[in-house]
Amino acid sequence: MKAMILAAGLGTRMRPLTDTTPKPLLEAGGIPLIVWHIKRLVHEGITDIVINIAHLGYQIPEALGDGSEWGAKITYSDEQHEGALESAGGIIKALPLLGDEPFWVVNGDIWCDYAFDHVIRLAKHTLAHLILVPNPEHNPEGDFGLEGREVVDRKQYTFSGIGYYSPKLFKGLPYGKAPLAPLLRKAIQEGKVTGELYRGEWLDIGTPERLELLNARLSHKN
Repeated sequence: MKAMILAAGLGTRMRPLTDTTPKPLLEAGGIPLIVWHIKRLVHEGITDIVINIAHLGYQIPEALGDGSEWGAKITYSDEQHEGALESAGGIIKALPLLGDEPFWVVNGDIWCDYAFDHVIRLAKHTLAHLILVPNPEHNPEGDFGLEGREVVDRKQYTFSGIGYYSPKLFKGLPYGKAPLAPLLRKAIQEGKVTGELYRGEWLDIGTPERLELLNARLSHKN
């Protein structure tokens, strides 16, 4: 099983921190955000990891290398020439690296203790499995709903930025910039998306203030 960490965003809301550092390399508890994901994935038995890079992207391979420091094998999908392709566009470009089997995708700018399942399976006609979380203050209405394990197009919970996807979800889509949400909504409306509500620790590190909050939380834990 493979996983992809989305790390190509511009980090506009995190400025000035991201003027010189790509957001996934900003530190929480003295550890780059992206390294938290790598360590968690490896801990759960997922060692083959693809990372896409764009804004100041050269810094990420310089910092992480081939991933062997954490027992991972990291491959990079380079978007520095064309600029960030957004979530779906980045996944589409990386498909040759991800292979023919379903794979995990996680946003590089979140922090969580979700235990990625290395033996998860999608039902025959299912294209995606989404991890939803209770709504944070900055997204009070939510993104999607749940009816049992089926994700429905109704605002109820927040999409965590963690999903398990079949390559078929992206089949035939053109190369180029493309957001993920419209693609997910289409599959949801077709009844091809399952999900679960995760109530563990999760934080979207979208602003310097939220990064400060996370650092305070981790400092308190220690």
